[in-house]
Amino acid sequence: MTDDCPAPVERALEAHDAFEPTDEGYDLTTTVFETTVTATEAEGERDGEFHVTISLPTLDAAVAGETVADVVEDGWFETLERRLEDTFTVATTSTNEEPRVEREGDEVRVLLGYVAWNAREGVEDAKTLIEYVEGTYAQGIIPGYEYRGEAATLLENAQTRGQEAADGERGGMPL
Repeated sequence: MTDDCPAPVERALEAHDAFEPTDEGYDLTTTVFETTVTATEAEGERDGEFHVTISLPTLDAAVAGETVADVVEDGWFETLERRLEDTFTVATTSTNEEPRVEREGDEVRVLLGYVAWNAREGVEDAKTLIEYVEGTYAQGIIPGYEYRGEAATLLENAQTRGQEAADGERGGMPL
C-alpha cells in the first residue's frame, strides 16, 4: 500500500473482505478485472480522496482468433465511454469529476476520483463503482465473437448464474 493513504481509509480497506493489499494500493477481488484503489488526504474533515483505476481489455484484445475491424472497435469504445458517463450515479459519494476513460494499445483504463466524508462509505463506493464498470463492460460484449480472458470469464459466470437460477426455478431438479 502507498504510504500516503489516510489511516481511516487504510483501516476500512483492510477490514473489507473484498479488498486485498497490493504494492500499488488495494485490489478488488470480486471482479475479473485488474483494479487499484488508493487514497490521499482530503481537505477539511473528509476521510480521504479516493483514486480508482480499472483496467479492461479492448474489444479486439478480448476477441479470440480474429481481428476486430477498426470501425467496430471505435464504435464499441465510444459506446463504452457514453455508458460510463453515468458511473457516479450508483455511488453515495458525490463528485464533480467525470469518469476518465482512456484507450492505449490493447487496454482501456477507467479512472475515477472522488472525496469521501466517511472512509467506510468511500470504500463501499469503490466496490460499487468498480462493479458498475464491470457490468457496463459486460453489457458491451458483442455477440458473434468468441472471447478470451476476462470477457470469456464474464460470459461463463453469467451463463453459470443463469443456469443456477433456472435450476432454482425448477426446484433444483434437472428436467
